[in-house]
Amino acid sequence: MGLPYIGESLEFLNSGRKGFPEKFIYDRMAKYSSQVFKTSILGEPTVVVCGAAANKFLFSNENKLVQAWWPDSVNKIFPSSTQTSSKEEAKKMRKLLPNFLKPEALMRYVGMMDSIAQKHFESGWEGKQQVTVFALAKRFTFSVACKVFLSIEDSQHVAKLAVPFDALASGIISVPIDLPGTPFNRAIKASKFIRKELMAIIKQRKTELAAAAASSTTTAHHRHQDILSHMLLATDENGQHMSELDVADKILGLLIGGHDTASAAITFIVKFLAGLPHIYNQVLNEQMEIAKRKGEGEQLLNWEDIQKMKYSWNVACEVMRLAPPLQGSFREALNDFVFSGFTIPKGWKLYWSVNSTHRNPECFVEPEKFDPTRFQGRGPAPYTYVPFGGGPRMCPGKEYARLEILVFIHNIVRRFSWLQILPHEKIIVDPLPMPAHGLPVRLFPH
Repeated sequence: MGLPYIGESLEFLNSGRKGFPEKFIYDRMAKYSSQVFKTSILGEPTVVVCGAAANKFLFSNENKLVQAWWPDSVNKIFPSSTQTSSKEEAKKMRKLLPNFLKPEALMRYVGMMDSIAQKHFESGWEGKQQVTVFALAKRFTFSVACKVFLSIEDSQHVAKLAVPFDALASGIISVPIDLPGTPFNRAIKASKFIRKELMAIIKQRKTELAAAAASSTTTAHHRHQDILSHMLLATDENGQHMSELDVADKILGLLIGGHDTASAAITFIVKFLAGLPHIYNQVLNEQMEIAKRKGEGEQLLNWEDIQKMKYSWNVACEVMRLAPPLQGSFREALNDFVFSGFTIPKGWKLYWSVNSTHRNPECFVEPEKFDPTRFQGRGPAPYTYVPFGGGPRMCPGKEYARLEILVFIHNIVRRFSWLQILPHEKIIVDPLPMPAHGLPVRLFPH
């Protein structure tokens, strides 16, 4: 269990910061058991469960044996109304979210994402010899999130919101010490700032919605297509609307979930393609084929185009196998139960790690090799490929992420090929993977 209180948190966090997040897991799997071992992380006794059978066990016992759990640091940064109210609240939201983020709802966002991508490449990439990819990827995914969730397009307004979000991300998984200047303290301040901004946006939108309802004209109609309006108009089975604070919370969660992870995935796609010209060429061919079919007109991408990007998505999947944006997540034991011959006491935390299967030769032949064809046909065995988790708590934004990643790939390969300026740039994981210097690349326009 390591040191008192701190436990093995430092090794757990530092193995990531040094660039080998899987090392913490694999060292202990080798020492104790390939399926389960105990440790103490972030002030909690924690059971780490490994392998496909463990993933299946956790994902299938959601709300039966285990429930979602977040480290204290997260709860202090997101003091949400749902913590004071029941678990039922959270479940209700879980029912609403898929409606906003399911494929049918997202279809209409494809063109919107494409036009944001085009503007993004014109302003941030074209005419430059060298760019830093990670910062640009974050700008892109955040612009998309602001537009799809909040209908905010003004680049100044987007930039104003983007700054505190960076502080949030680095404080979320940190040692929860609230002293001035610590990442944790900066994150709490950032969260308050963003929440205040969101409340102002929500109040204004409610006024607009009320006015629109009163005057049945369709002014400002396009704004009512975004996720914020859907949340304000949605009602539960008792005809109740969500409270404004609740909506602010949910939007905050979506902006984080929808921003940091996708930008990490995009950055690594650019990194892998830089070093794999034969794969880059196949992606380029697929995307040029789609562009050609659309003809000369400046038409935006649509849902049908996205469905044709099969190879490109296999490449994205293989990137997320080797560089998963999220390393894993926590659960809490609702009762004592037995897993793999060990008793896990009620109240203990469980952690499942993406890397226990993604880099495991039993799940993926030659796990270190980059091979998009793994995802053709039937694809990987169930519960081995889990970048989006699984079960009832699977990432609700999976489809949204797929759209924005593919729109980005389409736009970048049509414009450029590129080379990594620092071929041996280290990857650090803190708590999301990122290249140590932000992935500078040299651009070669077609």
